[in-house]
Amino acid sequence: MENLQYFLSIDNGTQSVRAMVFDSNGQLVAKSKVEIEPYFSDQPGWAEQHAEYFWDALCKACQALWPLLPVPKESISAVSVTTQRATVVPMGSDNEPLRPAISWLDQRQVDTKPALGALESALMTLVRAKPLVDLMHSQAEANWIEQHEPKLWAQVHKFLLLSGYHNYKLTGQYNDAIASTVGFVPFDYKTQQWADEKDWKWRAMPIRQEMLPEVLPAGSILGEITAEAALATGIPVGLPLIASGSDKACEVLGTGCIDNQTGSLSYGSLATLNIASDKYLEAIPFYPAYPGVIPNTFNVEMMVQRGYWMVSWFKKEFGLREEQLAESQGVSPESLFDDLLASVPAGCQGLMLQPYWSPSNGDGPETRGAIIGFNEEHTRAHLYRAMIEGLTYALREGKELLEKRSKKLITRLVVSGGGSQSDQVMQITADIFGMTVYRPHTFETSSLGAAIASAVGMGVYPDFSTAVANMTHDGDLFEPKAVNKAIYNDLYHEVYMKMYGQLKPNYEAIRSITSKLG
Repeated sequence: MENLQYFLSIDNGTQSVRAMVFDSNGQLVAKSKVEIEPYFSDQPGWAEQHAEYFWDALCKACQALWPLLPVPKESISAVSVTTQRATVVPMGSDNEPLRPAISWLDQRQVDTKPALGALESALMTLVRAKPLVDLMHSQAEANWIEQHEPKLWAQVHKFLLLSGYHNYKLTGQYNDAIASTVGFVPFDYKTQQWADEKDWKWRAMPIRQEMLPEVLPAGSILGEITAEAALATGIPVGLPLIASGSDKACEVLGTGCIDNQTGSLSYGSLATLNIASDKYLEAIPFYPAYPGVIPNTFNVEMMVQRGYWMVSWFKKEFGLREEQLAESQGVSPESLFDDLLASVPAGCQGLMLQPYWSPSNGDGPETRGAIIGFNEEHTRAHLYRAMIEGLTYALREGKELLEKRSKKLITRLVVSGGGSQSDQVMQITADIFGMTVYRPHTFETSSLGAAIASAVGMGVYPDFSTAVANMTHDGDLFEPKAVNKAIYNDLYHEVYMKMYGQLKPNYEAIRSITSKLG
């Protein structure tokens, strides 16, 4: 393409806010990053953060970007925002947040049941959907606010996801992308619109239709950058804000995953495996397929709830030596953690980790993580590698379930997210899955996905398929090593796949005993 166009993507993830400019060939032109505190916690299990804190980080990321940009910022054609999913922001009539945002990491619940009719409740029970309906009701942030902060709930003017909050701050309009709509809100994932007025979701939570933003398909214009937002961010006033999707949806698109035989592995705070489908498909019954960025498509997802957040956990609890060495040697801590991985053989000499630090994929609330197989040979390095291997085993299990549900084999795996920067992690992935795995030309695939939506929205490409073909490219590839593949295959089938079933009674006993402690 002779005349390159440029697109600004803003990505508010769990651990940082990044502002990036991509060209119409999908090449990263400039990037800035502001680290953030994911949440603060006033009580055990709570995870909150001020929405204004996220906005301030967004402004700082944008302002830090402009000195790095090799082209005039006036040459940028459009901007799109992608964010962490399921973080909610209740807004007052003065268009300001009424309380801190409740993060997707928050674990509080209510004890009540949804107010369903007798016939409706019986039908839900008959089709075995009632446990999920009750779970959604108990976990919906709106229910907790209404029950514990009723005076505040009475003042809620708009109930937004974080993406909708940023869109409002940038344009002054309450609009959001369909593919950003993931959370405990009355959304119909099959039709990809707000639920019909007769839908049970309206009786499972206290949200009213007028509280919700308008949702638009990717490529639509959500509004234009206001003078106030331009002053705060440095983004040119009047620049169109284009709808894209959540960080995971954009990541799937940015890896070039647009069919059900390509698996998009995301090694972020939430580790996921997605396939794209033009048909609605639930990998686990009654757990929805989320909207894909490409309109009228779906992302069928398996997840490990704490995912590569566990790397941060390991670094905090066990990684002081690497942190100190990295500082004294002027290298990144991550490179030293890679050395830990390389120092331990495949299979960790029998140390096995089940990575469910939080329940995932429909597991019960009693689910916990586990590490088994310790002996005197094992070190911190073994623990770290067992953690990476355990995460990958869990995702392989997800792959096999997706294949069973879609009746299609996943023949290609693309890995993105922060964890994909590690060659050791990529090799472990190839060995455990027993497949060639690809790393895209940029690991910033969520921002690239948002840029693809901008390129389609501005008419640079006629459709998403053409944009993906022109803007996504393969980077490195990793082939499985036969010896490692054999070891992992045996450990996966003979040990890992049996761990959860054998340990579940222990998890239930732990939950029963510890719940008595208050």
